[in-house]
Amino acid sequence: MLHRRLKVTAAVAGVALLVAACGGGQGGSAKGSADAADEGTPQAGGSVIYGIENESNGGWCLPESQLAISGIQVARAIYDTLMVPAQSGEMMPFLATSVTPNDTFDRWTIKLRKGVKFHDGTDLTAEVVKNNLDAYRGKYEGRSATLFSFVFDNVDTVKATDPLTVTVTTKTPWPSFPNFLFFEGRIGIMGQSQLDDATNCDKALVGTGPFRKKEWKLNNRFVAEKNADYWQTDADGTRLPYLDEITFVSMLNDGDSVESLQMGRYDLMHTSTGEDLERVEALADAGTINVLSTSDFADVTYVMFNESKPPFDNMDARLAVSQAIDRDEFVKLRTAGRQPVASGPFAPGSIGYLKNSGFPAYNLDEAKQHVAAYERETGKQLGFTMLHGGDPGSLTSMELVQSQLAEVGIDMKLTPADQAALIDQVIAGGFDAVFWRNHPGGDPDGQFVWWRSDSPVNFGRYQDPTIDRLLAAGRAEPDAAKRKTIYEDLNRRFAQQAHNVWLMWSAWAVSSQPKVHGILGPDIDGEPPFEGLAVGHPVSGLWVEQ
Repeated sequence: MLHRRLKVTAAVAGVALLVAACGGGQGGSAKGSADAADEGTPQAGGSVIYGIENESNGGWCLPESQLAISGIQVARAIYDTLMVPAQSGEMMPFLATSVTPNDTFDRWTIKLRKGVKFHDGTDLTAEVVKNNLDAYRGKYEGRSATLFSFVFDNVDTVKATDPLTVTVTTKTPWPSFPNFLFFEGRIGIMGQSQLDDATNCDKALVGTGPFRKKEWKLNNRFVAEKNADYWQTDADGTRLPYLDEITFVSMLNDGDSVESLQMGRYDLMHTSTGEDLERVEALADAGTINVLSTSDFADVTYVMFNESKPPFDNMDARLAVSQAIDRDEFVKLRTAGRQPVASGPFAPGSIGYLKNSGFPAYNLDEAKQHVAAYERETGKQLGFTMLHGGDPGSLTSMELVQSQLAEVGIDMKLTPADQAALIDQVIAGGFDAVFWRNHPGGDPDGQFVWWRSDSPVNFGRYQDPTIDRLLAAGRAEPDAAKRKTIYEDLNRRFAQQAHNVWLMWSAWAVSSQPKVHGILGPDIDGEPPFEGLAVGHPVSGLWVEQ
């Protein structure tokens, strides 16, 4: 739930948001567009330094990229998507003006905005959008798409049927198809010149977004400058964006990112760690900074097992770990209780959410019984290696889990890796278990790609026909009540099989200097902006007091 605390300055009434993880439903107690007026009249010009979690070493050739949240945040400055979520979480047209199905939901007509230009001066046309969608689905010469070819596997054909119309036919009815034209902010539309760049697609960025790439120094900074020809305007008709420049910097090597914000080395920062949330709340209470935080539409932090090999191809091993981890203690110690213990992959507000999914409860006696059963069956001690991020917070979290598992005789070794190496190891299957975060809220069909048995990005590598059946049924079902039941059953199936250990729904925060405003962005065609932060946020509405 989104919360705010008002802080009045001599210059203008600023808005601060109380850091909390309420686990509420969709929407919060304060609405972004309604509160925008409290922030004062936007001022054009100026620049900000934005602290983000990590570096995107592989760049932004979008059909081929492996972007975590930090890379998505940068991508949203450079590229626009055809659809974006509104405040309710429902998708609405953005680069498109409409996305309309036929009666059977297997043919979709996408109408595009007229007069939109890419950063290189070329026009947004149906042919370019068709080529982008073909690239995402692995059907465009010169581009590969390991992840997205599966995301769009249900697409049969894409055709440019007039200069501003694209028609997509699907293999099966697909009522939630518009969600995949955003897909966690990953489906930006690239200019034809970038799409066809055989050597520098990852670096020669060409979008239609509010900012253009000015400079990228790997492991140092990404500088984006204002796109003076951007198509979007605010409610008063003022052309966006307001800022002249944004510099994104990775906080990975920053010893104390909160202190950097407090000291003015950052103007704003995007974070989800419990320690940071506790500290920025205290600073907001003191009136030093502003904080916007929400656990609505949250992603989930969890332990993901690799079920393709020992020990987690064994049900007793999964149950032993699941019941030996005290998740309440984990959340209390690692987030000061600010992030809710997760009952499954679907956070409150998602249609598959269940307060009690049946996930195995913390129980040391039962955990010990599963350890003994595993060791009787295999003749081996239950032990494994946990892959985790190289940051201090991840290490501390996994040391806590390590100590909990030791109480039942499970030997867990720790292997840290930087974000790029960690993702590569997970993709290759080179892990026993991994400390992971994924599955931001929205339509549950968006998780189809991550959980299907035959998906190349089913990183847990479980082969579960029941999950496959439920995913297929949820995808094709247009009735909202029936879809709710399907995804609740899917939630229960994850719990029954202990496929993952759900730790907590991640509360994300954007903390900023009091001079920074417009975090959530402007209204979109009269609709209030989306309040979730797990997939970043628009930057077109950011402005600073001069």
